[in-house]
Order: sequence, then structure tokens, then C-alpha cells
Amino acid sequence: HGYLHAGVVATIADSACGYAALSLAPPATGVLTIEYKVNLLAPASGSRMIARGRVTRAGRTITVSAGDVYATQADGSEKLIATMLATVMTLHERPAILD
Repeated sequence: HGYLHAGVVATIADSACGYAALSLAPPATGVLTIEYKVNLLAPASGSRMIARGRVTRAGRTITVSAGDVYATQADGSEKLIATMLATVMTLHERPAILD
């Protein structure tokens, strides 16, 4: 139909939410999405997709972040096509497990 697949839109929104959470995580930690809700608001059509994430609340283990995906239009304007709310877990350093 000429639209970017919704799975791709959700993926870039998830990445934006994850990187937002990672920006506030302590050094030597990682993040992992444990839940998200995505609302697809308009067909994903445009010359480029832009995802922007922000932290809603950062905790020691659980961070909630939100993200929006925009499609760049021919005139340079951005159209909001999706929004996401994600729950992200911080993976703290763990001791190595010996066999």
C-alpha cells in the first residue's frame, strides 16, 4: 500500500524509548524493554521516519519512557504517526556464574 510496516514503526519507537532510558541508566548497565503499548495514529508514509524518546520516570530497576514517531512530509513538515509508552528494565552488572 506504500506505507512503512507497523512492525518497523514499533521497532523504531521501542529503540527511542530504550535509548531514552539508557541515557539515565548508571554506567556499566544495559536496558531491556519488558512491555510497551503502541498507538498507530496515521499511515507511515513520508520521506523519512524520526523517533524521539523521553523518560517519564526513571527508577533503579524500572524506567517508564515515552516515544513518538514522525513521518517527514514533502514540504519538510513532520506528521505524528505513532506514539508509545514503554516499561524498560535496567540490567545491572551481575557477577559471573562459574560452572
